[in-house]
Amino acid sequence: MNGETVQMIITMLGGLALFIFGMNFMSDGLQKSAGDKMRSILAMLTKNPILGVLAGALVTAVLQSSSATTVMVIGFVSAGLMKLPQAISIILGANIGTTITAQLIAFKIGDYAWAFVAIGFILYFFIKKKEIITYIGQTIFAFGVLFVGINIMGDTMKPLAGSPFFVDLMVQVQDIPVLGVVLGTVMTVVVQSSSATIAVLQNLAATAGPDGISSIIGLEGALPILFGDNIGTTITAVLASIGASVAAKRTAAAHVIFNLTGTLIFIWFIPYYADFIELISPKGPEVEVIARQIANAHLCFNLLNTIIFIPLIGVLVKVVTKIVPGREVDRLPADPVYLDYNVLDQPFAAMHLAIKELVRLGRMVLDMVNTSQAALAENDSDKVRQVMEAEENVNGLQEKIVNYLAGLFAKETLTDEQGAVISNLLHVASDIERVGDHCKNIAEFAEEKISNLYKFSDEANAEIKECFALAKNMVSESITALEYGEGEEAVAAAHNIRKYEAEMNTKEDFLRKRHMTRLNEGKCSPEFTVIYTDVVHNIEKIGDYCNNIADAVLRTEK
Repeated sequence: MNGETVQMIITMLGGLALFIFGMNFMSDGLQKSAGDKMRSILAMLTKNPILGVLAGALVTAVLQSSSATTVMVIGFVSAGLMKLPQAISIILGANIGTTITAQLIAFKIGDYAWAFVAIGFILYFFIKKKEIITYIGQTIFAFGVLFVGINIMGDTMKPLAGSPFFVDLMVQVQDIPVLGVVLGTVMTVVVQSSSATIAVLQNLAATAGPDGISSIIGLEGALPILFGDNIGTTITAVLASIGASVAAKRTAAAHVIFNLTGTLIFIWFIPYYADFIELISPKGPEVEVIARQIANAHLCFNLLNTIIFIPLIGVLVKVVTKIVPGREVDRLPADPVYLDYNVLDQPFAAMHLAIKELVRLGRMVLDMVNTSQAALAENDSDKVRQVMEAEENVNGLQEKIVNYLAGLFAKETLTDEQGAVISNLLHVASDIERVGDHCKNIAEFAEEKISNLYKFSDEANAEIKECFALAKNMVSESITALEYGEGEEAVAAAHNIRKYEAEMNTKEDFLRKRHMTRLNEGKCSPEFTVIYTDVVHNIEKIGDYCNNIADAVLRTEK
């Protein structure tokens, strides 16, 4: 290998690196610019299967990666937020959405790449007053860098036309389509981005052959590589499903089957498909229009494949269920149900999963409140033990949620608003855990009461029951505020908590004085006083932490 070849390979890899960096940085800018709109799209993802294809295409257009969308969907399926048929419809849409990158590349705007870089740089680095302007600048800057990388790759490929070895290799690819499929698959598996390998393919195809007029590979030679690129992109989903739930593995299998089946169908009709693409694409010299032809072929392949598979989603579900048999493994209570580290690069999705896990943690704590009340009222040692076990589970799960949020907080892809929300969620996780601590305290008082054969008066029992009712209302409203996160329901729940908190504080003062009156009148034994006042105080502290959650929700809404 001579020095020129080495230099060409290094330059080619450098151009590819710039392209991938630009694409990822542009995706980051688009996500930040989209802001709340991404959460709206997310609601479509998890709510209505019929909108799956559209939602999958929209999310992928923003993320600039069908692999990222598929990984996110696998996370949702694994968490039980999405059923397999719905997930498959979103993956179909993701395959359509990913074609936008090839369409952008086909526009001949390489001559203006440095202009985009300059404009984007000014907006991104010098205008800091408005976040949205910074994010738009980041997107424009990354868009320019993306095309700088494409220009470098295109210039590097021009000398390949004079290489007999390379020309012979391209002839073999044209004559043996399977070779092209394998080449495209391997390239995408290595690079982990079908958009990047299709960009390379578009630049390669736009390179003139020995005659100086025709493409070095031609459309018929490019199509098998394009099909292979679509197969190779499924590797990310397969890797993300390792160690995940059975449903997640089935989702990844569906993605593989979708792209593999499309290739097996289209590969038999390459000449006819090439004629169709040429018919719907712009006319002109082959090297001038082939990038657009490849982009259109990429779009039509995924569009037609989706049309074929939409009525067959039920069949596909049965196929992947046969291929990936088994049932879900039972999780321990302290094991996360929703958290998925594979989606940390998509903060809007990771935050959604973290909130779901916090809601689950809140429900565990609400059960503790009910059980601790029963342990105290019924002198039930079994319920005391249940509270102690639940408290360990709450501590374990809370620690895992905090670690997940900390991992998300460390990501550079966060907006200031997202960072503030995550900071609030970290405090919420701590507040929920402390509610569990006070339930444990109450269970310990119940245990002491049982051991010493203490018995509260009917009046004291009624007062404690009233306090517990308030506390349970506050914990329930906290869960509602977290679950809805934004909007009228969350704000209403937060205001209800504040109202209950004021009532709880007043009640605690009143009950202390009332108990002292009973004590002075001889209606209550002195040995009960410590337990009674401590129980009431711990219930009141539960209200305090619920009030903290209300404050966090209202801060997020501002």
